[in-house]
Amino acid sequence: MSTESQPQSTTSGATTTAGVQIQQTRRLPDFLQSVNLKYVKLGYHYLMTHLLTLCLVPVMAVTVIEASKMNYDDIHQLYLHLQYNLVSILVFSTVLVFGSTAYILTRPRSVYLVDYACYRPPPHLQVRFHQFMEHSRLTGDFDESSLEFQRKILERSGLGEETYVPEAMHRIPPTPSMAAAREEAEQVMFGALDNLFKTTSLKPKDIGILVVNCSLFNPTPSLSSMIVNRYKLRGNIRSFNLGGMGCSAGVIAIDLAKDMLQVHRNTCAVVVSTENITQNWYFGNKKSMLIPNCLFRVGGSAVLLSNKSTDKWRAKYKLVHVVRTHRGADDTAFRCVYQDQDDNRKTGVSLSKDLMAIAGGALKSNITTLGPLVLPISEQLLFFASLVARKVFDAKAKPYIPDFKLAFDHFCIHAGGRAVIDELENNLQLLPVHVEASRMTLHRFGNTSSSSIWYELAYTEAKGRMRKGNRVWQIAFGSGFKCNSAVWQALRHVKPSPNSPWEDCIHRYPVQIAA
Repeated sequence: MSTESQPQSTTSGATTTAGVQIQQTRRLPDFLQSVNLKYVKLGYHYLMTHLLTLCLVPVMAVTVIEASKMNYDDIHQLYLHLQYNLVSILVFSTVLVFGSTAYILTRPRSVYLVDYACYRPPPHLQVRFHQFMEHSRLTGDFDESSLEFQRKILERSGLGEETYVPEAMHRIPPTPSMAAAREEAEQVMFGALDNLFKTTSLKPKDIGILVVNCSLFNPTPSLSSMIVNRYKLRGNIRSFNLGGMGCSAGVIAIDLAKDMLQVHRNTCAVVVSTENITQNWYFGNKKSMLIPNCLFRVGGSAVLLSNKSTDKWRAKYKLVHVVRTHRGADDTAFRCVYQDQDDNRKTGVSLSKDLMAIAGGALKSNITTLGPLVLPISEQLLFFASLVARKVFDAKAKPYIPDFKLAFDHFCIHAGGRAVIDELENNLQLLPVHVEASRMTLHRFGNTSSSSIWYELAYTEAKGRMRKGNRVWQIAFGSGFKCNSAVWQALRHVKPSPNSPWEDCIHRYPVQIAA
């Protein structure tokens, strides 16, 4: 029986299989597989973005058609109607004039980025990995464990072999004196400013506002006073010196200059961003304090802002938004980047192992504020619907991450380190081209602190990618803990400025960085 039943089972199985195949061929196609959802989303985005226009076009068309049907008698009747309501017309006209005047006088003044310059140190300040390790060994301050730790950090950091360290760190033994620190500050700030003045034909006496930020070096007189003295700026200049605010201080300085430009008419503001390495090199063996030695390098920038309407024609960008987030109320966030002394009373900046988690939380708070200002209405509705669905149906459901690629064309993520760039690329669902400027800046110049976002913008320009109307998102993180964003809009097809930091090497980038 088993022998006879076996063919029957086979036949039945074959029939069943054939039946399934017939049913499968009769089924409708799987639209989720056949339709590219990317184009559905783009169509939805276009519909929601232009919804007001699509609604107004029919109304305007009907109005034009009805107006074209009016004859001489209709126009005469309308004139008589307005003539008998002269008082109402006068009141309406008066309100309109006063309202327009009040709006013009109280509206925020546009702030234009005329141009900027990044400092490129001389070639003899470049440091290669083997040089770095050899000098570290010869100082005699580091044990074998610390030397090996620094070697591993360098190999995994994303830095290249052409970054720069100050003159004092090239000497054996190093000479981190106050005089050497002042010399570094002068070379960087004056180098960037000389380039800016030459590019823009700006006269130092025309500067009305000066903002300088440097986190770890704050001598007396201040860095801003050093600039006033060097260029003989005018006596009524509004000068500011920001210290201790970390790598995000560049955006803070831009925000301060923007606020000052709202108060003072027809004024130019210069923002200088830098960091000082000479007196802040760590010569101890605490691992968390050795990381800045491996990442931070010499660099600086000078930015010219203006609220003059006559400067719009030559300006590169217009400032659209600045959003600042401060997590300093949380003790863990406050101490995650902390200047301190180790057990041997050697001063350094300690980086907490919780740094990436804290940076992620700060970024989340920042984009929660920034999102409604820049995202198209389609993305905002999708995000709101996702939020409601999680609250009502499933709290464990994955939240919808807005597509910031619909709001920005270019991203300048602070080149704080490879992990920072990787984390933002993943969390914001960016493509490799969106983080290319950040990775290449880290590779070529290292972490130049608050000025890194300007080296990244210069990279984008040098690649010829900046088009009129493009939006740029500069994101910076800093001690405290802070996450700050600046949004710019290109006013024209932007070409790289003369003496760009990339002009002699852009043809070699992007380079492949080993995993």
